Amino acid sequence: MSESGALAGRRIVVTRARAQAGTLRALLEAEGADVLEFPTIRVGPPEDFGPLDRAIARLDRYRWVVFTSRNAVRAVCDRMRGLGRDPSMLGVAKLAAIGPGTAEALRSAGLSVELAPGEFVAEALVDAFGTVDLSGAAVLLPRAASARGVLPEGLRARGAAVDVVAAYRTEAERDQAPDIRRRLAAEPVDAVTFTSSSTVTHFVELLDGDVERVVGSALVACIGPVTAATARQCGLHVAVVATEYTMPGLVAALREALAGPARASAGG
Repeated sequence: MSESGALAGRRIVVTRARAQAGTLRALLEAEGADVLEFPTIRVGPPEDFGPLDRAIARLDRYRWVVFTSRNAVRAVCDRMRGLGRDPSMLGVAKLAAIGPGTAEALRSAGLSVELAPGEFVAEALVDAFGTVDLSGAAVLLPRAASARGVLPEGLRARGAAVDVVAAYRTEAERDQAPDIRRRLAAEPVDAVTFTSSSTVTHFVELLDGDVERVVGSALVACIGPVTAATARQCGLHVAVVATEYTMPGLVAALREALAGPARASAGG
């Protein structure tokens, strides 16, 4: 942790899954922040692999495969390997990705990305398909078991036949919640960060009615407008929304919001 960065002296909570918190933590610590990890979600397999397995078995019928997160890329590639199929077989279709992180995950798997809008929202990907003829096109959308309907509905409106299959599911991470909850209540923080709607909903669930007391005067910072909308629906006052829907964008927004002397809630 740097002692001279723009976020020096700030105590910031990261709510990402434990296995995925490292990138955001490193970026915050490089700015001098004191990071407390509160993993609110964990990623697990879908309740039924059948729909995903059937889709993998007939990849050659799809014109497009659309990925909405790194988790989806990882889940599909892992399942393909488990079935004795190389992830490179995804290349039989054109690949689309929401956001640069998802596109990078595909490229890291040796796959080419045909379409990747910079904004990490479903609406941006629907708009990006505006110049693509989807009439009658079979599109595979492997994603979380519970997700918004904006993307499949938008693609269907453009004429695509969309198969939505659960590639993974997120659930509340309960193992460390009681201990971290006590720490949050005892040691006020400057900001709580949310990088997806699921981190918001499970954060509220794990705090079980203590959200206002635990969050206190801390800034609620969201990676983008969809996550922010979920936070507001859960009763949180959102103070920071990144204009670039990425981890660096979220850190940049926090730098701007927390510029100046350390807040009293951080123990100053």
